[in-house]
Amino acid sequence: MGKTFKELLNEELKDPKFKKEWDNLDAEFQIIRAMIDARNEKEITQKDLSNITGISQGDISKIENGNANPSINTLKRLATALGKNLKISFEDKIEKRGDKEFSVAENSVEYK
Repeated sequence: MGKTFKELLNEELKDPKFKKEWDNLDAEFQIIRAMIDARNEKEITQKDLSNITGISQGDISKIENGNANPSINTLKRLATALGKNLKISFEDKIEKRGDKEFSVAENSVEYK
């Protein structure tokens, strides 16, 4: 039997070039997952969300499939329609030194 996605991913993440690209997509994946989870939590379809926000169902689909780069304004409209606040943050990268991890600070902006 073949390997699972997780097993294949773990193998690929050993490649520094692949890992760098994967890490660069992390924020996008977080937005997609949060949007889909919030929509499912409210038990609404993409079409329902489209009717609430005025954003076309096609555009919502593109966002959820990772084929669009929505503006902050669009993300705010989606978050509001889903009963959520949009929070964007710039966080220090965690550095590893030996067996210890270091992070200096975190700054964030929350849109309500």
